[in-house]
Amino acid sequence: MSISVLLADDQPMIRSCLRLILEDQPDIQVIAEAADGAEAVTVARRLRPDVCLVDVQMPRLDGIEVTAALAGPDVRDPLRVIVVTTFDLDEYVYGALRGGAAGFVLKDAGPELLVEAVRAAHAGDALISPSITLRLLRHLTATTRRTARAPSPALSERETEVVRAVARGRTNQEIAAELRISLSTVKGHVSSVMTKLGMRNRVEIVAWAWESRLLP
Repeated sequence: MSISVLLADDQPMIRSCLRLILEDQPDIQVIAEAADGAEAVTVARRLRPDVCLVDVQMPRLDGIEVTAALAGPDVRDPLRVIVVTTFDLDEYVYGALRGGAAGFVLKDAGPELLVEAVRAAHAGDALISPSITLRLLRHLTATTRRTARAPSPALSERETEVVRAVARGRTNQEIAAELRISLSTVKGHVSSVMTKLGMRNRVEIVAWAWESRLLP
């Protein structure tokens, strides 16, 4: 079955470009578009797409407000939202992730990353553009240090290598090529790490890696 997607952006040309990129994939189908945040919330709640691609700066409701309305901690049946923007300002990134976003992708990150972000969100994962990962994680590290963590189970040497690669913003395909292992093996290691550490997605893995000083 194909992954159904809602596109929310106030610029028709951007929506057209995103649609072309996504519908070029055999497993992704754009089922609706929205030209502002309020329309995005209404359409998303009615159609319940697998993934919502939401721009940050839109009329009526911005992307952060849309994310909170569709995926926030108080939403009973949350949708998967990816924030797509030309801006990488910290306040947008933190606001999106606090609001429950399953990814934050810059529009100039390239079609491959956008497609992978959609697939990752559909799989219950999270993906952030590598160009903003370091600044985001420094903030997350400073925040999570204030909260005591229970001792974590020991990771294998290979799992630790995968965690380091995830913390650097590598995609699963890039990790597979870098470590010379199969894509399914990478996914297995990521799943195992999340199970061992009691985490839900890549964002939490990355925060843990920086908090645990696995990277300089």
